[in-house]
Amino acid sequence: MKKIIQIARLELSLLFYSPIAWLLILILFIQMALAFILSIGSIQHFQEFFPAITGMSDRLFTTIIDSEMMPAGIFFTMLSSLYLYTPLITMGIISREISSGTIKLLYSSPVKITELVYGKFLSMMIYNLVIIGLMGLFVVVGALFVQNFDYPHVLVALLASFLLITAYSAIGIFVSSLTTYQVIAAIGTFAILAFMNYIGGFGQGIDFVRDITYSLSMPSRAERMVRGLLTSRDVIYYLAIAGIFLGFTITRLELARTSKSMLQQASRYVLILVIGLSIAYISSRQSMILYYDATDTKVNTIVKATQQILQKMGDDPVEMTAYINLMDDSYEYGAPDKRISAIEIWEPYLRFKHNINLNWVYYNGSFDFQAFKKRAKSLEVDTADFLTPEAIRKQVDLSGENGRVVIQLKYKGKTTFLRTFIQGDFWPGEDEIAAAMKRLIVTPPKIVFATDGYQRRIDKIGDRDYQLFFNVKISQKSLINQGFDIDSISIEKEQIPDGIATLVIGDPKVAFSPLALAKIKKYTADGGNLLIAGEPGKQSVVNPLLDSLGVKMLDGTLVQRSNDYSYNLVTSGLTAASVVMNPGLQIFYKEKGVVSMPDVAALRAENDGPFKIQPLLLTNAKTSWIKKGSFVLDSAALVFEAKNGDQQGAFPTALMLTRKMNKREQRIIVSGDADFFSNKELARGNLKTVNGSFVLSIFKWFAYGEFPIDTTRPETRDNKLKLSDAGLNTLEILFYGIIPGFILMLGIVLLTRRKRK
Repeated sequence: MKKIIQIARLELSLLFYSPIAWLLILILFIQMALAFILSIGSIQHFQEFFPAITGMSDRLFTTIIDSEMMPAGIFFTMLSSLYLYTPLITMGIISREISSGTIKLLYSSPVKITELVYGKFLSMMIYNLVIIGLMGLFVVVGALFVQNFDYPHVLVALLASFLLITAYSAIGIFVSSLTTYQVIAAIGTFAILAFMNYIGGFGQGIDFVRDITYSLSMPSRAERMVRGLLTSRDVIYYLAIAGIFLGFTITRLELARTSKSMLQQASRYVLILVIGLSIAYISSRQSMILYYDATDTKVNTIVKATQQILQKMGDDPVEMTAYINLMDDSYEYGAPDKRISAIEIWEPYLRFKHNINLNWVYYNGSFDFQAFKKRAKSLEVDTADFLTPEAIRKQVDLSGENGRVVIQLKYKGKTTFLRTFIQGDFWPGEDEIAAAMKRLIVTPPKIVFATDGYQRRIDKIGDRDYQLFFNVKISQKSLINQGFDIDSISIEKEQIPDGIATLVIGDPKVAFSPLALAKIKKYTADGGNLLIAGEPGKQSVVNPLLDSLGVKMLDGTLVQRSNDYSYNLVTSGLTAASVVMNPGLQIFYKEKGVVSMPDVAALRAENDGPFKIQPLLLTNAKTSWIKKGSFVLDSAALVFEAKNGDQQGAFPTALMLTRKMNKREQRIIVSGDADFFSNKELARGNLKTVNGSFVLSIFKWFAYGEFPIDTTRPETRDNKLKLSDAGLNTLEILFYGIIPGFILMLGIVLLTRRKRK
């Protein structure tokens, strides 16, 4: 070890007496300074207009998002250029010994080849630490000016940079041992590092080639670490790469002074390669990987609720099969060349359940074979393994999925679909995956909509219907993709199913027959959950449904005084009971969030009902009143007329009814408006409302909190950059002038002293 340290010290003295080393340090620092000042200036400017901006540590150092408004984090930016600095440093580290002839003296000295190589590698590690120290100056500035700075995340990003350039150094040392010419060594190192930097994008459409090229791509693993996920697999990978090339270097120098056949020489290189890759392969097996999520909010780790679902699945395997149709536009996302990014979606789940088996099935979704051949040719796709329409129908029923990429999960004989989407993220997120997983181990809640009396429909996209929130398969937040089953029945003709989450009666326009009314009352008496949403003018239809509940829909229509909106658009405020229904509404309750309800009737709770009744929504007593009789909205503004029976006050527009029955809580909601969860109101853009969150809370309440899965995370804490314009100017002077000047002067002083000696 003593000789290794002595060699490292000698090599470092030569390195820092070289102008190249100082020049590269200076250029690297200036490159980082330019990126850092640009990034910090963008965040400072952005923060003035959007005070709610969050995650300052990530935005400054590690984010992979690069836009005109805000550049990517500086560590992520540097990953793609770190390989440019290594070749000029390592080009002479051994080739200098070979060209000058000193290698022969080393061969005859008591210094072993391994000690020589390890000593030179140690010197490069120390030089790399100097580079990391310069990077650390930017971290210090971030820690000074970012409130609640996320130290672990940024330090892991620094570690990623160190491991990457250390592996680069090992490669550079090996290339330097191959030639007596330093320029050739530099060019060779450039070529190899560039190859390993960009090889990850080659051959992605071919399974075998994809796995090889991805495993050779060095920056991709560092990117994962920069995002805050530190794994034993990635650390061991970089150590294995460094070990392989150091082994190659030792072999190269030892074989240079012995006479061995080509086969013997090649076999030794192959042995080193096999050992190194075997270590990397074994360490990459899912059961062998150790994880550390360095981010403050654990964004790289699935939430506890999802972890518990996977834990309840036990040791039984889950089959994940993606069905990908060449004839659909969604094919490009599921194409073989996108396989790596698709697999990465499942890694957070594989971390907690190793036996999720991933399968990919490609098929022709069209009976027009000529059209299939034409599209395959245009996309340059080999269709040898594609299933025919007949074959895919025998394997799985994809009717109703519109030919899009869809994922089937299978567990203990049960199956469920995960869908892909056209808005937002294409692939399902944690909400959807966790819900699908849970559907495999519990009975999913079913929402049943009554269709009698011309009620609102779940299969129509009209303004007043309900498809958008409940039954759009390509919409990520639609309840059908959040774990719920959606169905409809005719109460007049069918029996109300047992065990459903709730029955929805939305805007009945004609009275139910005595038979249908008896079915509804029996369902309620037996403890079934119910949502009744009526409309003004239909009190005679709705009130017979409410008699046994102790609720009445009052005559007249609620109106609300407004300068901007129609008087029939009432914005009801959340009550404390809404927070009891779902604590997640607490923030909206504190902020006085409102639910838009066009054409709404007031409700009244009777004292002698069997249920505990609480108002969920209340109107504003100062601006709203019950308007009796008929009125016209497009003429003069409405006025309160007590003589006509108008009533001023705060009226409930939605009530929550509960009682203990059959060892559980029976849950009923009555609303004086059927529009607040309609397609139109959930998409309203001219008024800030909380309709979506309120409606989601209602059906989560009906599902007793089982669905949708709560995947919320703690809010980030590093949400403020405490830096003034004067402070930014000071940083510019420091990073553009003082520190580069100090590096330059230090280099000049050392080089001058060496020249004098």
